[in-house]
Amino acid sequence: MAQGISRRAGAPHRWMTPSRHAGRRAGAVAGAVLPPLLVLAIGVAAWEAYVRISGVKPYLLPAPAAVWGRWWGDLGFFYGEGLVTMLEALAGLVVGGGLALALAVALAHSRPLERGIMPVAIALKVTPIVAVAPLFTIWFGFGTAPKVLIAAVIAFFPILINGIIGFRAVNPSALAIMRSLNASPVQVFLTLRLPSALPYLFAALKVAATLALIGAMVAEWTGASRGLGRVVLLAHSNLDMPTLFSGIFTLASLGMALTGTIALIERRLLFWHEAFRTDR
Repeated sequence: MAQGISRRAGAPHRWMTPSRHAGRRAGAVAGAVLPPLLVLAIGVAAWEAYVRISGVKPYLLPAPAAVWGRWWGDLGFFYGEGLVTMLEALAGLVVGGGLALALAVALAHSRPLERGIMPVAIALKVTPIVAVAPLFTIWFGFGTAPKVLIAAVIAFFPILINGIIGFRAVNPSALAIMRSLNASPVQVFLTLRLPSALPYLFAALKVAATLALIGAMVAEWTGASRGLGRVVLLAHSNLDMPTLFSGIFTLASLGMALTGTIALIERRLLFWHEAFRTDR
């Protein structure tokens, strides 16, 4: 009896009142948000001080106040253009991620197939995206298609590599038990391989999502009527540094929002994984 009571006493989170639980969550959120905000504030203050002391020309490096005024004064414009780039990146992420996931399943089950396809995938990865983007614009026009394809190409490789590793990261004992029960390949995949691969896939997805945003933006430099890439390119041509920095800041905020959304979904789906256990 005493042993059972001591065990219950050693797990206070189960008996925590709602107010204490809310306090712990608020403290965790503050611990996650305040440090990067502090670092950002120090960086902006140093930037402002440098601009004021050095007297650098605004067309070389604008003051943070000028960038803030330009960005905050025209939020609708910047995030309207950002939405175009975001949709292109998401479409590319779906296309490239879907192809990479299907290919990862095949390569995880076949070493010869992996040896034949991986060199091509690596060659595609190391090809500079700025060299491919003009070709895609020539081949597919100035519409949305080349932007989506560039985003798909740049998001393809991280998901492919992590997918292959994840689908092979199966507990050998569990795999032996499934085979002893005459489980079908589909049952083995859904029961063992897919759950084992999810942490790897989410890690790759967070990397690929930001890469897809960059790919869509770079593709817009080669010809686009809308998007953050066009905004940044025109601002650079006109030496409009506040607009250029505002476009970069908008892209960064969209990338952070996208990564945060993926991380939230990951935490909801992988609550059983060791990395997200609250009792550690």
